[in-house]
Amino acid sequence: MIGTIEYADILDHSEFVSEMVLKSDVMESYEDARRALNEDREAQQLIQAFNDIKDQYEEVQRFGRYHPDYNEIMKKVRSSKRQMDMNEKVAAFKVAERNLQKMLDEISAYIALSVSDEIKAPKDGAALTDVGCGHGGKCGCKVS
Repeated sequence: MIGTIEYADILDHSEFVSEMVLKSDVMESYEDARRALNEDREAQQLIQAFNDIKDQYEEVQRFGRYHPDYNEIMKKVRSSKRQMDMNEKVAAFKVAERNLQKMLDEISAYIALSVSDEIKAPKDGAALTDVGCGHGGKCGCKVS
């Protein structure tokens, strides 16, 4: 019975923390940026254009440099991504997203370290960081 009471107490505390996160200024900024991004027609067109070229990129990646359109598609992907990233609404959303991730990482670390120094918790926005393909960089991708 004690385990059940302790478990219920932990759930109550976790609900309290989640309510605090949902009511925070950081979350409000994130929601505002997401709403602004979703309502901005130009930003949505840039996102759609990037997603379309990304589909072509994935097809080219199957063959790598041997694909006849490799260089052209790679230039289009970089150009499309640059245009999308330079949009004011997209940039504001990315900043808000990083700030929210940082706050969630800090909360996770605080909880983990309060239990034990040996528990691992996300750091430095690891969820938003490109860490390669999982092969340790053998394929030539960037490993952080």
